[in-house]
Formats: sequence, structure tokens, C-alpha cells
Amino acid sequence: MQESGENYLKTIYLLQDEGDAVHSVDVARALNFSKPSVSRAMGLLKNKKYIEIAQNGEITLTVTGRKKAKDIVDKQEALMRFFMMTADVPEEVAVQEACKMEHFVQDETYRGICNFMRQVDEYQE
Repeated sequence: MQESGENYLKTIYLLQDEGDAVHSVDVARALNFSKPSVSRAMGLLKNKKYIEIAQNGEITLTVTGRKKAKDIVDKQEALMRFFMMTADVPEEVAVQEACKMEHFVQDETYRGICNFMRQVDEYQE
């Protein structure tokens, strides 16, 4: 999946976690994108079975879409924590860097980072 698709899924996931119904306009506002761009992207995500769009325009993640979005969010959070832990950067910097890198870090590298952080946590206990 391309970076833009991952960003859309992550945004829908986070908006749904806030508890409100999610519509294309909410996604456009959150990402500061045009409504036509978001509409096109929603069509692509729907075709790939990551989302469903109700008659009233409400967007919901499918089981597959929710898992993919959660994986993206988990990866971003782990990378953010890793950067703060190892590079001693402020949270704002770590968030920006993690958001960029979450799309490019391969699963093997991600698992290694998670394993490293788990070992550090265990050592500190």
C-alpha cells in the first residue's frame, strides 16, 4: 500500500477512535486535503476492501482496514518511542520523524526495534 493510502487509513482509524461518525469532510479537514482528493482516495480504499461507505456517507473501516490502520499506528508509536529513547529528541521531533519513517521501515527492522525496546524495558525493571 502506498504512503498516502496508509495516511488515509490511519486518519480514519484515529477519527473513529474519537467516537464520532467519520465522513469524507472530516478526513479532508484532518489532513488539510481537498474534498475531491479525499473522495477519490475513499473510492480506492473501498475498492480494496479497507473501508465501507454507508448511504449517509459514513466511513467505517473493515476488519482488514482496521487491522492495517492499527498496525500503522502501532508502528508510528513504536518508532516515536524509539527515537525519543535512543536519539533523545523531543516528542514533537520524534512524532514528525516517526510519521515519515513508518511507511518505509520494513517489518524485520520494525520487529528488531520492538525487540530492542522490550529488552531495554526489561533491563530497567
